[in-house]
Amino acid sequence: MTQLSNTASSCAAQWKMWLIKVFSVMCFTAICAAAEPQDAITAVTINSPTDSSTELMETSTVYEPPVPSLQLQSTWLDVFPSEKVEFSCQISNSADWDIIWHINTAPVPDADPNLSVSADKSVLTVIAATQMYSGSYSCKGHHKTKGVPTQSSNSLEVKVYANKPKLTVSRSPNFDKMFPGESVTFTCTVDASSGWEYLWYHNGTETSISPNYVINSIVHSSSGQYTCKAKRGKSPFFTEESGTSLQVSDPPTPSLMVLSPWLDVFENETLAFNCKVDDSSWTYTWYRNQQKVTEGDGSFLNISVVTQADRGAYACKAHLESRSVSSGFSNTADVTVYDHTPKPTMSKAPDFNPMYVGETVIFTCKVDMSSGWNYHWYKDGHNLPHDSSNSISIPLSLSDGGSYSCKATRGETTSTSHSAEIKQAVHEIPVPSLKKRTQWLDVFPTESVTLNCGMEGSSDWTYTWYKGGQEVQPDNTVTFDKNRATISITSASAKHAGEYSCRGHLHDRSVNSSSSSELSLTVYDTKPIVTLMKDPEYDVMHTEDSVTFTCHINVSSGWEYLWYKDGTPLAESGKNYSIRTVEMTNIGSYTCQVKRKMNTVFQSDQSQAIRLNIEKRPQANIILLTGWSEVFATDSLVLKCEVQESQDMWNYTWFKEELLINMPHSERHTVTPQDDPEQSRYTCRGSRSGRPSYSKTSDSFKTKNLLLKRRVLLSISGCLFFGLIVVFLGCIFLKVFRKPADVEDKLEEDLFLTMAQLKDRGDAPCPLVEYITDAELNAPSKEADENGTISETTPLPISTQEDQAVMENHGAEENNGGLVSFKQ
Repeated sequence: MTQLSNTASSCAAQWKMWLIKVFSVMCFTAICAAAEPQDAITAVTINSPTDSSTELMETSTVYEPPVPSLQLQSTWLDVFPSEKVEFSCQISNSADWDIIWHINTAPVPDADPNLSVSADKSVLTVIAATQMYSGSYSCKGHHKTKGVPTQSSNSLEVKVYANKPKLTVSRSPNFDKMFPGESVTFTCTVDASSGWEYLWYHNGTETSISPNYVINSIVHSSSGQYTCKAKRGKSPFFTEESGTSLQVSDPPTPSLMVLSPWLDVFENETLAFNCKVDDSSWTYTWYRNQQKVTEGDGSFLNISVVTQADRGAYACKAHLESRSVSSGFSNTADVTVYDHTPKPTMSKAPDFNPMYVGETVIFTCKVDMSSGWNYHWYKDGHNLPHDSSNSISIPLSLSDGGSYSCKATRGETTSTSHSAEIKQAVHEIPVPSLKKRTQWLDVFPTESVTLNCGMEGSSDWTYTWYKGGQEVQPDNTVTFDKNRATISITSASAKHAGEYSCRGHLHDRSVNSSSSSELSLTVYDTKPIVTLMKDPEYDVMHTEDSVTFTCHINVSSGWEYLWYKDGTPLAESGKNYSIRTVEMTNIGSYTCQVKRKMNTVFQSDQSQAIRLNIEKRPQANIILLTGWSEVFATDSLVLKCEVQESQDMWNYTWFKEELLINMPHSERHTVTPQDDPEQSRYTCRGSRSGRPSYSKTSDSFKTKNLLLKRRVLLSISGCLFFGLIVVFLGCIFLKVFRKPADVEDKLEEDLFLTMAQLKDRGDAPCPLVEYITDAELNAPSKEADENGTISETTPLPISTQEDQAVMENHGAEENNGGLVSFKQ
């Protein structure tokens, strides 16, 4: 036991020493790694206890932690607000390491929404930079299992500007105005960072992408505003726009002035010109017919002796030699060199022929070649004393009529030939003619009047109007047309009455005529009186009468008539208004009125009213006097004509098929088959000596087949009556002669039921009903079918009083015969 105890104690001591050595090696390794990282491998020997008390040696490999590498994934470290910055951290065996990001040695906060870290934490993105993200960026690794950290990576310094960069645009050359053909260069620069791409815009339209925008040959469309802005990055960051303007205009056009008195000259005369622009830095070149000439001296051109070779169009150009710019041609001066003397032309104003005494005529002489001429005047070949001007004024009298001409001279030797002659006739002033334009010169208040004043053969006159020697002035009722040739009085009154005359004077000429003859205008004091008459003058008319109204006016003429009924206008427009056949609708009050139209419509007052009273003409009516009971006694029909609702004595006239029947004026007319085999339609009418003298014609009465239909109807009625008697007799016969007791009782019970039994038994047959409702009984007779049903004829009384009495007697006899002795 003692030996075992000693052995155990020895083993425990050996394990304790081994553990101390291992711990010492681990601490040494950690301290060395922290103090001086190396890639070298250190061999460590560790003694382990064994059962044989032999020391066991083991060897381990130790690595230095890797150093991360920080790289810029985006383009720039100096960025502007809202730009993106992106970093990547590279570490060997990256799967074993966690990456930790630092800004200015402080860990990147996890909750910043503007910072984005990739899933493997190897990429850090600043989504939209602001100044708070300026600073030094670095990263570290931390071993996922051993917890060993790496050293910090290299650092990258990020600068975030506070504002967008300033953009500058310049232009070279920078003249205020540029001329077509010149070149210009625009330059765009940014004062911060790099990597910029430049966008150029002309009047808002993108034109180029480069720092410099060059226009080699300017045109007019190059004018406008040129702006530039810079951008960089895939999700572009843009600077503000900046720009300058360009004004393009043509070079100034020089002004050519003629210094000599005229441009159309004769040989040996002189010419002088001057060319200039507002800027003194320009030089000049002279041209004739667009060919350069050498006579010019700067801005002046002088030709002292003109020849035929000097004819042509003269112009000049201006040059700005410092910029190689030339203007266009100036205005041109066309020089004409004549080789002969001209012939003058003469005109006169006003150009009227003839002219009137008192007018003034002006003759003008003109030489079309050159100027500076002196003029001489002639009438009928004789010289007229006058100055040397090119015109002569003559107040005309009758003696001034004749032929006029002129000629011109310039200098001492040059003289033209005589002009063509102008003949001038002089007449006395005509007298105007005054005429009426309206139909009447006797008018009523408010009517219009038009008078016309004119000169025969001329329309160039205007006129002045006079009434009673006083000039007529326009007012609200008196107007004139354009040349006052017509005077219009729109609403005449008593003040307009009088004697009218007119005088004429020529447009734009001092010619006044004498007064015309006079026209007298009469204006009545009041409107005309209109009288209405009626023919015939009966107080009461009857329908079918005719009546005529006549409208009469006592003065003047040209009237149009207006008719009214109860104040409502009628379509009639003549003097008479006739109603050929009066109806009840014509009842009313009738008036008339007259009007006539000139420039305005004049109407009279309405006439007195005449009342038209109408009563209905009495109606004649035909009554059939032949009764039904007389059908078998006679073949004739007696018709009676009477006037309804009238107690007067009437004579009657009969018509057959609208043709007059020559017979005495009796109220009765008999129709027989012999007299009228066709049995036609009949009408009648009453007549008398009083009013109304005749009645309205009755409605037509048709007699065709009337007798035959009456007989057929009575035959059918008789057959039906006797058929009923036969049925009743048959029933009685069966009751009397069929005697078996049981059968008889049964039949009696079946056929002759009491009223209570019939009421209780709805199925009890009734022989009488069966006979009466038999189809054969209700069938129409052949005779009725052949002649038409009775309902198609004119309704007539089916029975007379005598017929009714006969029927009542038959009923009484049938009752006495026992036909109603049914069982009670």
